[in-house]
Formats: sequence, structure tokens, C-alpha cells
Amino acid sequence: MTGDKVLIVDDQNGIRVLLVEVFSNEGYQTFQASNGKLAIDIVHRESPDLVLLDMKIPGMDGLEILKSVKSINPDIKVIMMTAYGELDMIKEATEAGALMHFTKPFDIDELRNAVNDQLRPNGAPKTA
Repeated sequence: MTGDKVLIVDDQNGIRVLLVEVFSNEGYQTFQASNGKLAIDIVHRESPDLVLLDMKIPGMDGLEILKSVKSINPDIKVIMMTAYGELDMIKEATEAGALMHFTKPFDIDELRNAVNDQLRPNGAPKTA
């Protein structure tokens, strides 16, 4: 167990359930939020190491959540997920501190590898 904490923020329950299962199996402590307010509450309370953040969330969009997360703790790593090819938003997210983005439907193994690379740079077997 690494003890690393991963927060999954997506308004689609199916995606949250899938990602919680994948990252729990990887040994991470997982949290999930369906909206921005809940996500920010969890960031304050749990200080996750990495946030998987959907770009399109009702009420508070992914960019707002990203900026809030970074203002709470600039060291939290953020990977964006988007169902849209909005290059301007992706560019803005990168400028605001997102490490990378995955377009839905994403390859779950690629996403898992990206998270492992971020949280276990020396301890995990690398895949080419």
C-alpha cells in the first residue's frame, strides 16, 4: 500500500465507480466527488496526492475546480478528463497546472499508467 490518495471528480457515476475500482486495486486510497463543491471539500479534508478531474461538471466547471485545487495546495497533481476536443480549455487547464489530459472514452490502462507514473515514479514497473 502506498497510502497515496486519488480523488476522482466526475458527474458520471459509472466512470467514478470504474475509476475507484481500478485505483483501489492499485493500492491507492480513493475518494470520489460528483460536483465541484464536494471535490473542494474533499481536497480540504483529505489533501489528495492526485486528482482525476472531468472538464465538464455541472455547476462548477473543471477549470474552476482545477484553479481552486491549485490554490488550496499547488503540489496536488491534476489530470484532466474530457469528452470534448476543446483545445482552448485544455490549453487553459495546462496553463493552470494540469499535468495532462485524457479524452473520453479513454484507455483505462493508459490512465492507470499515467497515474502510477505520477505517484510512483521510482517504485512501479514502467510500461513502454
